[in-house]
Amino acid sequence: MTYYEDYDVGDVEEFGSYTVTKEEILEFAEQFDPQPFHVDEEAAKESPFGGLIASGWHTASLWMKLMVEHHYDDAASLGSPGVEEIQWTEPVRPGDTLSVRLEVAEKRPLESDPRRGLLTTDTAMFNGDDEVVMTMRGKAFYERREFEG
Repeated sequence: MTYYEDYDVGDVEEFGSYTVTKEEILEFAEQFDPQPFHVDEEAAKESPFGGLIASGWHTASLWMKLMVEHHYDDAASLGSPGVEEIQWTEPVRPGDTLSVRLEVAEKRPLESDPRRGLLTTDTAMFNGDDEVVMTMRGKAFYERREFEG
């Protein structure tokens, strides 16, 4: 298990490999973000994107999937108070293979709850061409080792 004390400012992790399909782009968008460039291939061709693209919220969900499978799977994570910033810098298209780079930007123990520490992380999600498709600055609580169990 990886605890708050195991992270240092400047630590970097790179992980994940997830290939996005046209079907899942359509399914997510039809339910949660039914803009034409997310749900209609013909309309998407006429859009500024020139083709079907994933919703930014779908991209963020895929980021979370990769985080859970490759980072939080062995972390003493205690949830998050939120995200400071999120940017979608390039569209995610069918067939893109996504990966994540996470860097610890700040850390501090919580004065209000000594059982937890707070990490601020800067993450970037990349497509298979190493283009950044999303960046996020977020915060997460981690259990402190001396308080485990």
